[in-house]
Amino acid sequence: MTKATVRELINLKGARVFLRADLNVPQDDNGNITDQTRITASLNTLRYLLDKGARVIMASHLGRPKGRDEKYTLKPVFERIQELLPDVKMFFANDVLGKDVKAQISRLKDGQMLLLENVRFYKEEEENNLEFAKKLSEYADYYVNDAFGAAHRAHASTEGITRYLPAVAGFLMETEVKILGEAIRSPQRPLTVIIGGKKIADKASVISGLLGVADNILIGGGMSYTFAKSQGGEIGNSIVNENLLDYAKEVMATSKSKGTNLVLPIDSVVADKFGPDAHTNIVPTNKIPNGWEGFDIGPKTIEEFKKIIKKSKTVIWSGPMGVFEFDIFANGTREVAKVIVESEAVSIIGGGDSASAVVKFGFADKVTHISTGGSASLEMIEGKKLPGIEAILGIEAKIK
Repeated sequence: MTKATVRELINLKGARVFLRADLNVPQDDNGNITDQTRITASLNTLRYLLDKGARVIMASHLGRPKGRDEKYTLKPVFERIQELLPDVKMFFANDVLGKDVKAQISRLKDGQMLLLENVRFYKEEEENNLEFAKKLSEYADYYVNDAFGAAHRAHASTEGITRYLPAVAGFLMETEVKILGEAIRSPQRPLTVIIGGKKIADKASVISGLLGVADNILIGGGMSYTFAKSQGGEIGNSIVNENLLDYAKEVMATSKSKGTNLVLPIDSVVADKFGPDAHTNIVPTNKIPNGWEGFDIGPKTIEEFKKIIKKSKTVIWSGPMGVFEFDIFANGTREVAKVIVESEAVSIIGGGDSASAVVKFGFADKVTHISTGGSASLEMIEGKKLPGIEAILGIEAKIK
């Protein structure tokens, strides 16, 4: 770890600290938090700052709102933090900017915290608008980035703000960088990367970047059907990105030339509709009938994946194998999680839905590390420099 951390902030009593966390937690249709992993992961840094007498202004995004949308309010997250830290005096701001927010900050006392509303309610956040970033910086004396899950984004609250405040890493950021850094520099081999999820577009560059780095790449989830169709398969009504069919062909060819064993599903669990009460069947992935849609990897694929995982020394997993929220489509994700924890491999779960699945199936305490960053962890393993990390001061910096 070559970056400065909160330990370098020696004059915290009475100081105002802008703490960027990643509180982007999954919620059900009623707004109830279904996995609080990212919240609890942020508490060590928050508690440290408060115990040192800092006045903490905490910020995060939640989802991808288009302007202000109460569906994406951080109020339920604030209430959960209150439950987890009942001894801390904390407040919630109904906005990110404005005189009311400034007034709340001015009233903070040592060891108290204010959580701002969702920073993505402002389009300037994702635009990395420097005027917006400067306004955020005026709230504080120091900036602490503990939002590893957003470190791959150059946004106003992750990169822009560092141009105006001394920036250091929180404990979660420090841990993520150390563990994932070791996985990059000298992984125990064979290194197997399992990539799932619905949207191939979200992970296309990551898959390409891992060719020649990973020994094995196992593809599951909805993205696998784009690969299947690119190879001439019939995929019924399964999800497909027509714009990336040529990309999928190219990846298959490049994997061979670079010596990476890229493995696609042999069979799939298909259904006649999306829902927990659907009629299901198991068919070859490249022969899905019209009117049927693939929602999980099938038993032959599971066995093939198991063989590879059992021989691996390092396993990195990002993205579920199917719609694990419904029991009838959860078997692939469950069995992959089970064989990972039963193997002797160093196991890194790349955040997001993979982390939620590991928690759901009761394996969270059996893996080496659950990252709080899905795309961020994969991009780091791929070797990319993440803007949110690059913007943090080096360990040699002298911070007043």
